[in-house]
Amino acid sequence: MSLRLELPEFVLEELRRRAEREGSSMECVVAEAVIAYLGLSDPDKRARIHLQLSEKYLREADEFLAKGDFVQASEKAWGAAAQAVKMVASKRGLELRSHGELHKFIVNLTVETKDEEIRGLWQSAGMLHQNFYENWLPGEMVADNIEDVKELVRKLKSWEGFLSPFSGINA
Repeated sequence: MSLRLELPEFVLEELRRRAEREGSSMECVVAEAVIAYLGLSDPDKRARIHLQLSEKYLREADEFLAKGDFVQASEKAWGAAAQAVKMVASKRGLELRSHGELHKFIVNLTVETKDEEIRGLWQSAGMLHQNFYENWLPGEMVADNIEDVKELVRKLKSWEGFLSPFSGINA
């Protein structure tokens, strides 16, 4: 289900600033605000929101990639990775509100799981985020890095018990 909201420009601008500060999307900021307002701050519910956004962004990344829009595909894939990391944190009762917190959490996950691949997959996502601003990655590298993001999401999703497939990606 989706909902379309029309908000005053000053509200949208504040949402943009907050989302950028938190390494998040405007949708996620709004969803978290609504959940807090309704008192639905259960960790599993928050995690499901992050998972749903991650799935949506992966679908959108594939759509932009198919159109040859590597800049938008890059940012959507970054968003999918960030939301998947926030999903794991949410299941643990944590809220990650900045790029720095996302990176530190990845370091902790890498140490905890002894899975060095996590760091490398995350760095591919970070390169895509940078490409959104710089537009310097060749299309083939964008496509390969999106596959890395899908693998990262797969791993994180399987750790947290989310077994339903999304975007053709199986846990």
